[in-house]
Amino acid sequence: MDLVDFPSMGRSDLRELRMAIDGGFREFTRAYGETLENLFHPIQILLVFIEDLLIDSPWIIVMAGLALLVWLLSRSWKVVAGSIISLMLIGYFGMWDDTMSTIAMVAVCTLIAVVLGIPIGIVMARSDRANAIITPILDMMQTMPSFVYLIPVVMIFGLGKVPGVIAVVIYAIPPIIRLTNLGIRQVPADVLEAAEAFGSSGGQKLRDVQLPLALPTIMAGVNQTIMMSLAMVVVASMIGVKGLGQPVLQAINNQYFTLGVMNGLAIVAIAIIFDRSTQAYGKRLQKHLEAVHG
Repeated sequence: MDLVDFPSMGRSDLRELRMAIDGGFREFTRAYGETLENLFHPIQILLVFIEDLLIDSPWIIVMAGLALLVWLLSRSWKVVAGSIISLMLIGYFGMWDDTMSTIAMVAVCTLIAVVLGIPIGIVMARSDRANAIITPILDMMQTMPSFVYLIPVVMIFGLGKVPGVIAVVIYAIPPIIRLTNLGIRQVPADVLEAAEAFGSSGGQKLRDVQLPLALPTIMAGVNQTIMMSLAMVVVASMIGVKGLGQPVLQAINNQYFTLGVMNGLAIVAIAIIFDRSTQAYGKRLQKHLEAVHG
């Protein structure tokens, strides 16, 4: 065989492979697209409900509710004061509705990531085989360019909120899975032996010993999931997700420097509020557990 022909042969085979995979995926979307849309419809209902609640409610009530939530998590007046000042500035500069849409999006994505991620992390912690299988998948999810997630999601669901949520969850869920696995695996062996000595079953050890001791680490995973969800806001805006990402995308397309910077700073402000609140809550959990088991 002439070596000169090798690259062209490889390109031909690759073209045929791509056409076969693309054709199969299109057939899949035609056959099951509507079923999948109906399956994920409750996510859209939840997201629209939270978004409408935050936008349509009087701003003072929303701000008071968010300040109360920050206080319950952080127990720090400094964090609460910083959150109120940030939200007031966001409202003053006309970014309130977009910010509420972004908060609703992040809240729903974080909720889904936690509901799915913690059980997967538990399975990984209890099974070395599952850990060996799932870890490479998480590595791929974290290293794959975020734009790639949008291609199959948009092909199935089109543009809108649901594909945005799915893409964000895929991007943001690995930290909560990894840190749940890590937190449970780091529970001291002598504590588990003591629980076994008292006749605890596997489920009781998980519920009463492992999960409580792993909770600070799990909260760190929640924190990282929130941060990664916010990092996907601009990317998700490319497929029609409302929020602070759309003005940033508009600023990029039209070279509006001030618009992009202001909305970018609003994303940063929301990220800092979430970060400080969840970090403070995780530290309080850590101190409480040290006091109980110390």
